[in-house]
Amino acid sequence: MSSDKLNSILSEKRVKLHHFKPSNRKIWTIVGTTKEYWLDPDLEFCSCPGYYFSILDGKNRCYHLESLKIAMKQNKMETIDFLDSEYEDFMKVLLTEL
Repeated sequence: MSSDKLNSILSEKRVKLHHFKPSNRKIWTIVGTTKEYWLDPDLEFCSCPGYYFSILDGKNRCYHLESLKIAMKQNKMETIDFLDSEYEDFMKVLLTEL
C-alpha cells in the first residue's frame, strides 16, 4: 500500500468504530473508494473484493486491514456511539451494502 493512500485513510478518519451501548458491541468499517466495508480485526476479515482475491492468492490481508491495524495503533479512527436498540437496523444497512 502506498504511503499516500494510507495517509489519506488515516487523515480523513475513514476507519470507523461503531460502538453500541450499553452492550459494548463494536463494529469496524472503513470507507473505501466506492463503498463502506465491514472489518473484523479478530478474524482478520474484510468484506471488500480485494480481501477475497488476496486470500485466493495466498496473502493474509487486504490494505483495509492494514489500515485498520495502523489506525488502531495510532488512535486515528472515528468513533460513533449508538444505542443497542439501533444495532439491528445498523446491521441490516451494513449487510445490504455488502
